[in-house]
Amino acid sequence: NGVRVRGSYREIAEFVFRGQLGGQVVNAAAITEALMTCILYLVLCGDLMYFCFPGAGLSKTFWVSVSFVCLLPCAALTSLRHVSLISFWNTVTHVIINGIIIVYCLTRTADWQPAKVQFHIDIYTFPISLGIIVFSYTSHIFLPTLEGSLIDKRRFACMMNWTHLLSAIFKALFGYIGFHKGGDHQQPDECAAVPLRVSVNIALALKALFSYPLPYFAAANFLENSLFTGRPLPSCWNEKREFKCWAVLPRALLVLFTFVVAITVPHFALLCGLIGSFTGTMLSFVWPAYFHLVLKRHASPLYTRLFDAFIIAVGVLCGSVG
Repeated sequence: NGVRVRGSYREIAEFVFRGQLGGQVVNAAAITEALMTCILYLVLCGDLMYFCFPGAGLSKTFWVSVSFVCLLPCAALTSLRHVSLISFWNTVTHVIINGIIIVYCLTRTADWQPAKVQFHIDIYTFPISLGIIVFSYTSHIFLPTLEGSLIDKRRFACMMNWTHLLSAIFKALFGYIGFHKGGDHQQPDECAAVPLRVSVNIALALKALFSYPLPYFAAANFLENSLFTGRPLPSCWNEKREFKCWAVLPRALLVLFTFVVAITVPHFALLCGLIGSFTGTMLSFVWPAYFHLVLKRHASPLYTRLFDAFIIAVGVLCGSVG
């Protein structure tokens, strides 16, 4: 078995780029990606609840504010075990919702519009879509911690291959079935679909709330490791590795920051596409392949090095187009 000598992307970047600046750049990209994901969940909650009760006279900002209040206790999360428990219920909710939507679409095959399904690239919308897709796949910031916590680390590559492959297949099928049902305007049925739509939207809002703690926990840890390590600010932890009470305040301010951005930034989908095109492609394509190329250049065969170079080229191209 190999011996772990670097336990985070920041440590790897500092070694590859020969200095702390490279680690800080990678850390900043990871923090940006994690916070953008948190903001996305807040915006999603606001949109879903607003469309559940469009005639109630309550704005999207109101529902985002309600979501913010519900998520404020996340500032007290200091254990990955608690975050994992919340993520478990997020997964359960996710499976139930997807099952309901797929079954509903399959029972409405008579309404499908296959003629409207076209496979072509729209140069005006594809770059934004590409950035959003990359943004939705950026799990790399969690991987060093995840791999380090596995009992049998030899199964990590198998887990990565199967989860990402199944995720890609399911997302493609889910989008294809959904578009078949609604066409390009996605118009819902009038009366029959209203209770279902409200129920699914509420469940999706709960799923977004359950999804928030994981990227928030990652962003908080990145910031604590960067700032609260004795220099320039005091540590959030005492000598017994117990969390200090005052350290909850900066974490609460971090939740507040995501709320403020969620209610002030217009056209959030465009911002997601932009962030995904930059930090997403760098974290998912360019940096991992480049780090592997540098660290394993003497031990890897030629075809592996060429494949790393190909991934870097694809990442640069996708990021530039986005």
